[in-house]
Amino acid sequence: MSRRTGWLFAAIILIGAGGLAALLVSLRPEPERIPPPSQVPFAITTPVEAGEGAIPVFGAGTVRPRAEIDIAAEVSGKVVWVDSALQSGGHVRQGQVLFRIDDVDYRSEVEKSRANVALQRVELLKVREEADLARTQYEQFKKRQADGGTPSEASPLALWQPQLEAAEASLARDSATLAEAELNLARTEVTSPFAGVVRTESVDLGQFVAAGQGVGRLYASDAVEVVVPLPDSNAALIPGLWDLRAGDGNRQVAARVLADYGERRYGWEGYVDRVEGALDEQTRTIDVIVRVPRPFRGGTPEADGREDGNPESDDGGPPLLVGKFVDVELEGIEPDTYFKIRRPALRPGNEVWAVREEKVTIVPVTVLQRDDDDVYVTGALEPGQAVVVGGIQIATEGMEIRTGAE
Repeated sequence: MSRRTGWLFAAIILIGAGGLAALLVSLRPEPERIPPPSQVPFAITTPVEAGEGAIPVFGAGTVRPRAEIDIAAEVSGKVVWVDSALQSGGHVRQGQVLFRIDDVDYRSEVEKSRANVALQRVELLKVREEADLARTQYEQFKKRQADGGTPSEASPLALWQPQLEAAEASLARDSATLAEAELNLARTEVTSPFAGVVRTESVDLGQFVAAGQGVGRLYASDAVEVVVPLPDSNAALIPGLWDLRAGDGNRQVAARVLADYGERRYGWEGYVDRVEGALDEQTRTIDVIVRVPRPFRGGTPEADGREDGNPESDDGGPPLLVGKFVDVELEGIEPDTYFKIRRPALRPGNEVWAVREEKVTIVPVTVLQRDDDDVYVTGALEPGQAVVVGGIQIATEGMEIRTGAE
């Protein structure tokens, strides 16, 4: 092959390669055109809810007995009988006999006192007869002395007045001794002053107990109390709080007590009974006393978070035990207009970033109450209006944003 032919082949190859490259370039796909990202910030929003009814006031406290006493005998003696309910956790009725003390000596004292009373009654009758006889004789003597001049006055002793008073006093003394002996005999039976639960006991058969010696503790089971410390801002939301009087049964402020047992939450209905008359010096809170009637009735299961939102059926919940730490929801005031917003929607300085026409409007609000998830406020908001709960950290009045529901 000549040199000219070689150059010709080389030229053909170069021209073919160039044509193929031009063809490949002409057939390449057009690149996708992506618009530049928007410079308008994106915010997460949630709607404002219009408040209805009373604003809840939240608190917590520990359950304590409504009343608790020491179990003690009023007389001394040996224990001869103990009721089976007198043990830790036992339930007793009002007037139920808890234990008995040997009453042999006390019965003897009653019989002696009755005999003394009988003797004093006979003695009083004798003295009265003597006094009546002495007065009759004195009246006759006065008639005989009337014709001869002014009759002399008889002394009280001659008329048996001191003797009669002494006999009456002796009868009253022995009657009081009899009453005391009968009372001591009755006190050999130690009874429960109210329906309650035995917290502790330390008495058994054959034990000698002294008068006033505590042998256990009993607390009332008809109701329990929860001391709920509240800051004055929350206490001010409870209507008529300072008008409540202890024990008057005024249930105008409803309350609900919530407690966890295992993996379930139960609730009991109660009411605000009273408020302490002084501010706690250490916590600077006001102690509100919530009373829960019938704590051993068993709590009502709360909603368990299933899709239907209904609580599971339970054949009796656990009792509200003394010493249990519980959450309390009180019924507060009912403002004419207020709103409930998510807690993240409240900004520092008590401001809410509302959204109108895709622009931020800063709305000052007054906070009425806070709980774990929601805040109750008043201000220039509208029901259903979107408020910012996330996505942006800084906002100015009229700032344009893009929104998306939470």
